[in-house]
Amino acid sequence: MRIAFMGTPDFAVAALDALVVAGHEIVAVYTRPPRPANRGRITPSPVQIRAEALGLSVRTPESLKSDAEKAAFAALDPDVAVVAAYGLLLPQAFLDAPRHGCINIHASLLPRWRGAAPIQRAILAGDAETGVTIMQMQQGLDTGPMLAQARLPVGTQTAGELTAGLASLGARLMVDVLERLAGIAAVPQPEQGVTYAHKIGKAEARIDWTESAGAIVRRVRAMHPGPGAWFEAGGQRVKLLAAEADVAAGNPGTIVAGGLIAAGSGAVRLLTVQPEGKTPMQADTWWRGKRLAPGDRL
Repeated sequence: MRIAFMGTPDFAVAALDALVVAGHEIVAVYTRPPRPANRGRITPSPVQIRAEALGLSVRTPESLKSDAEKAAFAALDPDVAVVAAYGLLLPQAFLDAPRHGCINIHASLLPRWRGAAPIQRAILAGDAETGVTIMQMQQGLDTGPMLAQARLPVGTQTAGELTAGLASLGARLMVDVLERLAGIAAVPQPEQGVTYAHKIGKAEARIDWTESAGAIVRRVRAMHPGPGAWFEAGGQRVKLLAAEADVAAGNPGTIVAGGLIAAGSGAVRLLTVQPEGKTPMQADTWWRGKRLAPGDRL
Protein backbone atom coordinates (compact mmCIF):
# COMPACT_ATOMS: atom_id res chain seq x y z
CA MET A 1 0.00 0.00 0.00
CA ARG A 2 0.97 3.63 -0.47
CA ILE A 3 1.30 4.88 3.09
CA ALA A 4 1.77 8.34 4.55
CA PHE A 5 3.31 7.79 7.97
CA MET A 6 2.80 10.32 10.79
CA GLY A 7 4.63 9.97 14.10
CA THR A 8 7.20 11.65 16.33
CA PRO A 9 8.60 9.85 19.43
CA ASP A 10 10.38 6.54 19.92
CA PHE A 11 6.99 4.83 20.30
CA ALA A 12 6.32 5.42 16.59
CA VAL A 13 9.67 4.16 15.27
CA ALA A 14 8.75 0.49 15.68
CA ALA A 15 5.66 0.96 13.52
CA LEU A 16 7.62 2.74 10.79
CA ASP A 17 10.18 -0.07 10.71
CA ALA A 18 7.47 -2.73 10.62
CA LEU A 19 5.69 -1.11 7.67
CA VAL A 20 8.94 -0.91 5.70
CA VAL A 21 9.82 -4.54 6.45
CA ALA A 22 6.29 -5.58 5.39
CA GLY A 23 6.96 -4.10 1.96
CA HIS A 24 4.68 -1.10 2.02
CA GLU A 25 5.62 2.05 0.11
CA ILE A 26 6.12 4.96 2.49
CA VAL A 27 5.35 7.95 0.29
CA ALA A 28 6.18 10.49 3.02
CA VAL A 29 6.90 10.68 6.72
CA TYR A 30 5.35 13.50 8.73
CA THR A 31 6.88 14.31 12.10
CA ARG A 32 7.15 17.27 14.48
CA PRO A 33 9.91 19.78 13.68
CA PRO A 34 13.28 19.53 15.45
CA ARG A 35 13.16 20.90 19.00
CA PRO A 36 15.70 22.09 21.57
CA ALA A 37 17.07 19.18 23.59
CA ASN A 38 20.35 18.09 25.13
CA ARG A 39 21.08 21.45 26.75
CA GLY A 40 19.43 23.51 24.02
CA ARG A 41 20.78 21.71 20.98
CA ILE A 42 18.21 21.52 18.18
CA THR A 43 17.44 17.82 17.76
CA PRO A 44 15.23 16.05 15.20
CA SER A 45 12.57 13.64 16.44
CA PRO A 46 13.34 9.91 16.72
CA VAL A 47 11.03 9.30 13.75
CA GLN A 48 12.85 11.85 11.60
CA ILE A 49 16.21 10.31 12.46
CA ARG A 50 14.98 6.83 11.55
CA ALA A 51 13.15 7.93 8.40
CA GLU A 52 16.20 9.73 7.04
CA ALA A 53 18.34 6.67 7.79
CA LEU A 54 15.86 4.65 5.72
CA GLY A 55 16.08 7.18 2.87
CA LEU A 56 12.44 8.25 3.21
CA SER A 57 10.99 11.66 2.38
CA VAL A 58 10.42 13.63 5.60
CA ARG A 59 8.10 16.57 6.17
CA THR A 60 8.12 18.63 9.39
CA PRO A 61 5.33 21.24 9.20
CA GLU A 62 4.59 23.33 12.29
CA SER A 63 0.90 23.19 11.39
CA LEU A 64 -1.38 21.29 9.03
CA LYS A 65 -4.05 23.97 8.77
CA SER A 66 -2.99 25.81 5.62
CA ASP A 67 -4.49 25.05 2.23
CA ALA A 68 -0.99 24.46 0.89
CA GLU A 69 -0.32 21.71 3.46
CA LYS A 70 -3.67 20.08 2.76
CA ALA A 71 -3.01 20.12 -0.99
CA ALA A 72 0.53 18.75 -0.56
CA PHE A 73 -0.80 15.86 1.50
CA ALA A 74 -3.56 15.04 -0.98
CA ALA A 75 -1.01 15.10 -3.81
CA LEU A 76 0.77 12.13 -2.21
CA ASP A 77 -2.24 10.04 -3.28
CA PRO A 78 -1.93 7.69 -0.26
CA ASP A 79 -3.98 4.54 0.17
CA VAL A 80 -3.89 5.09 3.92
CA ALA A 81 -2.22 7.25 6.55
CA VAL A 82 -0.76 5.45 9.57
CA VAL A 83 -0.54 7.66 12.65
CA ALA A 84 1.39 6.89 15.86
CA ALA A 85 1.80 9.61 18.51
CA TYR A 86 2.23 12.31 15.88
CA GLY A 87 1.39 15.26 18.13
CA LEU A 88 -0.73 17.38 15.79
CA LEU A 89 -4.49 17.20 15.26
CA LEU A 90 -5.37 16.24 11.70
CA PRO A 91 -7.78 18.56 9.88
CA GLN A 92 -10.75 16.94 8.18
CA ALA A 93 -9.05 17.36 4.81
CA PHE A 94 -6.22 15.10 5.99
CA LEU A 95 -8.65 12.53 7.37
CA ASP A 96 -10.51 12.44 4.06
CA ALA A 97 -7.57 12.37 1.63
CA PRO A 98 -6.36 8.71 1.85
CA ARG A 99 -8.54 6.12 0.15
CA HIS A 100 -8.81 4.11 3.38
CA GLY A 101 -8.65 7.08 5.73
CA CYS A 102 -6.24 7.60 8.61
CA ILE A 103 -5.56 4.75 11.03
CA ASN A 104 -4.07 5.38 14.45
CA ILE A 105 -2.07 3.23 16.88
CA HIS A 106 -3.21 4.26 20.36
CA ALA A 107 -1.42 2.94 23.45
CA SER A 108 -4.44 1.89 25.51
CA LEU A 109 -7.50 -0.32 25.42
CA LEU A 110 -9.97 2.26 24.23
CA PRO A 111 -12.24 3.79 25.38
CA ARG A 112 -10.08 3.74 28.52
CA TRP A 113 -7.33 6.35 28.53
CA ARG A 114 -8.11 8.51 25.55
CA GLY A 115 -5.63 11.36 25.26
CA ALA A 116 -2.00 12.30 25.63
CA ALA A 117 -0.53 10.10 28.38
CA PRO A 118 -2.28 6.70 28.34
CA ILE A 119 0.76 4.67 29.42
CA GLN A 120 1.59 6.79 32.47
CA ARG A 121 -2.08 7.01 33.49
CA ALA A 122 -2.52 3.25 33.31
CA ILE A 123 0.44 2.77 35.67
CA LEU A 124 -0.69 5.51 38.06
CA ALA A 125 -4.18 4.03 38.25
CA GLY A 126 -2.82 0.58 39.05
CA ASP A 127 -4.32 -1.04 35.95
CA ALA A 128 -3.46 -4.74 35.75
CA GLU A 129 -3.31 -4.64 31.97
CA THR A 130 -3.26 -2.19 29.12
CA GLY A 131 -2.69 -2.63 25.40
CA VAL A 132 -2.98 -1.04 21.99
CA THR A 133 -5.96 -0.13 19.87
CA ILE A 134 -5.89 0.29 16.09
CA MET A 135 -8.63 2.79 15.31
CA GLN A 136 -10.06 4.64 12.34
CA MET A 137 -9.48 8.31 12.98
CA GLN A 138 -12.20 10.95 13.03
CA GLN A 139 -12.63 14.42 14.48
CA GLY A 140 -12.57 14.07 18.26
CA LEU A 141 -10.04 12.93 20.83
CA ASP A 142 -9.42 9.21 20.15
CA THR A 143 -13.13 8.60 19.56
CA GLY A 144 -12.99 6.70 16.25
CA PRO A 145 -14.23 3.15 15.66
CA MET A 146 -11.86 0.30 16.50
CA LEU A 147 -10.29 -2.11 14.02
CA ALA A 148 -8.30 -4.29 16.46
CA GLN A 149 -6.96 -4.49 20.00
CA ALA A 150 -4.18 -6.41 21.71
CA ARG A 151 -3.51 -6.66 25.46
CA LEU A 152 -0.35 -6.51 27.57
CA PRO A 153 0.07 -6.99 31.35
CA VAL A 154 1.37 -3.93 33.17
CA GLY A 155 3.09 -5.82 35.98
CA THR A 156 5.89 -3.81 37.58
CA GLN A 157 7.08 -2.19 34.36
CA THR A 158 8.16 1.43 34.20
CA ALA A 159 6.63 3.79 31.64
CA GLY A 160 9.74 3.38 29.51
CA GLU A 161 9.56 -0.42 29.56
CA LEU A 162 5.83 -0.46 28.91
CA THR A 163 6.20 2.03 26.06
CA ALA A 164 8.72 -0.24 24.33
CA GLY A 165 6.47 -3.27 24.73
CA LEU A 166 3.39 -1.47 23.47
CA ALA A 167 5.30 0.02 20.53
CA SER A 168 6.33 -3.44 19.39
CA LEU A 169 2.84 -4.84 19.95
CA GLY A 170 1.22 -1.95 18.09
CA ALA A 171 3.61 -2.25 15.15
CA ARG A 172 2.80 -5.94 14.68
CA LEU A 173 -0.92 -5.35 15.05
CA MET A 174 -0.91 -2.51 12.52
CA VAL A 175 0.82 -4.67 9.91
CA ASP A 176 -1.77 -7.39 10.52
CA VAL A 177 -4.66 -4.92 10.23
CA LEU A 178 -3.39 -3.55 6.91
CA GLU A 179 -3.12 -7.09 5.52
CA ARG A 180 -6.76 -7.76 6.43
CA LEU A 181 -8.13 -4.23 6.06
CA ALA A 182 -10.72 -4.99 3.37
CA GLY A 183 -12.34 -7.65 5.56
CA ILE A 184 -12.34 -5.84 8.91
CA ALA A 185 -15.55 -4.24 10.17
CA ALA A 186 -14.84 -1.24 12.38
CA VAL A 187 -16.51 -1.45 15.80
CA PRO A 188 -17.75 1.73 17.56
CA GLN A 189 -16.17 2.37 20.93
CA PRO A 190 -18.37 1.54 23.95
CA GLU A 191 -20.06 4.50 25.56
CA GLN A 192 -19.22 3.18 29.02
CA GLY A 193 -15.74 3.04 30.47
CA VAL A 194 -14.44 6.26 28.91
CA THR A 195 -11.51 7.82 30.77
CA TYR A 196 -9.07 10.55 29.74
CA ALA A 197 -5.30 10.40 29.99
CA HIS A 198 -4.48 14.03 30.54
CA LYS A 199 -0.93 15.20 29.87
CA ILE A 200 1.44 14.66 32.79
CA GLY A 201 2.07 17.94 34.60
CA LYS A 202 5.41 18.78 36.20
CA ALA A 203 3.80 19.01 39.64
CA GLU A 204 2.71 15.37 39.39
CA ALA A 205 6.32 14.21 39.44
CA ARG A 206 6.83 15.40 43.03
CA ILE A 207 6.38 12.61 45.56
CA ASP A 208 3.68 13.16 48.17
CA TRP A 209 4.61 11.03 51.16
CA THR A 210 1.01 11.08 52.41
CA GLU A 211 0.02 8.82 49.51
CA SER A 212 0.06 5.07 50.11
CA ALA A 213 3.34 3.26 49.54
CA GLY A 214 1.79 1.44 46.57
CA ALA A 215 0.69 4.71 44.95
CA ILE A 216 4.14 6.24 45.43
CA VAL A 217 5.87 3.24 43.85
CA ARG A 218 3.46 3.44 40.91
CA ARG A 219 4.30 7.14 40.56
CA VAL A 220 8.00 6.31 40.46
CA ARG A 221 7.39 3.76 37.69
CA ALA A 222 5.05 6.06 35.75
CA MET A 223 7.56 8.93 35.78
CA HIS A 224 10.54 6.82 34.66
CA PRO A 225 12.52 7.60 32.58
CA GLY A 226 10.99 11.08 32.34
CA PRO A 227 10.29 13.46 33.94
CA GLY A 228 11.38 11.44 36.98
CA ALA A 229 9.61 11.30 40.35
CA TRP A 230 11.43 13.38 42.96
CA PHE A 231 11.55 14.52 46.58
CA GLU A 232 13.65 16.99 48.56
CA ALA A 233 16.30 16.13 51.13
CA GLY A 234 18.27 18.88 52.82
CA GLY A 235 17.09 21.41 50.24
CA GLN A 236 18.32 19.24 47.37
CA ARG A 237 16.06 17.69 44.74
CA VAL A 238 16.54 13.93 44.45
CA LYS A 239 15.00 11.80 41.73
CA LEU A 240 13.72 8.42 42.86
CA LEU A 241 14.36 6.02 39.98
CA ALA A 242 13.41 2.72 41.59
CA ALA A 243 11.55 1.82 44.78
CA GLU A 244 9.42 -0.88 46.37
CA ALA A 245 6.61 -0.90 48.92
CA ASP A 246 7.10 -2.13 52.48
CA VAL A 247 4.71 -2.76 55.40
CA ALA A 248 6.62 -0.58 57.90
CA ALA A 249 4.71 2.34 59.39
CA GLY A 250 5.43 5.83 60.68
CA ASN A 251 4.67 9.49 60.12
CA PRO A 252 4.55 10.18 56.35
CA GLY A 253 7.87 11.45 55.03
CA THR A 254 9.80 10.31 58.12
CA ILE A 255 12.77 7.97 57.90
CA VAL A 256 11.81 4.69 59.53
CA ALA A 257 15.16 2.99 58.94
CA GLY A 258 17.99 3.13 56.43
CA GLY A 259 16.46 3.50 52.99
CA LEU A 260 12.89 3.23 54.27
CA ILE A 261 10.51 6.22 54.25
CA ALA A 262 7.08 6.13 55.88
CA ALA A 263 4.13 6.82 53.59
CA GLY A 264 0.43 7.49 54.19
CA SER A 265 0.11 3.74 54.59
CA GLY A 266 3.09 1.44 54.57
CA ALA A 267 6.55 2.65 53.64
CA VAL A 268 8.72 3.09 50.55
CA ARG A 269 12.13 1.47 50.26
CA LEU A 270 14.48 3.57 48.14
CA LEU A 271 16.49 1.48 45.68
CA THR A 272 18.01 3.85 43.09
CA VAL A 273 18.26 7.62 43.32
CA GLN A 274 19.76 10.47 41.34
CA PRO A 275 20.72 13.56 43.35
CA GLU A 276 20.51 16.84 41.48
CA GLY A 277 23.53 17.29 39.22
CA LYS A 278 24.80 13.74 39.73
CA THR A 279 24.51 10.35 38.06
CA PRO A 280 22.16 7.60 39.31
CA MET A 281 23.41 5.63 42.30
CA GLN A 282 22.31 2.93 44.70
CA ALA A 283 20.16 4.46 47.42
CA ASP A 284 22.27 3.10 50.28
CA THR A 285 25.35 4.89 48.88
CA TRP A 286 23.47 8.20 48.78
CA TRP A 287 21.97 7.52 52.19
CA ARG A 288 25.30 7.05 53.91
CA GLY A 289 26.71 10.17 52.27
CA LYS A 290 23.82 12.32 53.50
CA ARG A 291 24.11 10.87 57.05
CA LEU A 292 20.37 10.60 57.33
CA ALA A 293 19.03 8.85 60.44
CA PRO A 294 15.73 7.36 61.59
CA GLY A 295 13.37 10.13 62.67
CA ASP A 296 14.66 12.64 60.09
CA ARG A 297 11.98 14.00 57.78
CA LEU A 298 12.15 14.45 54.02
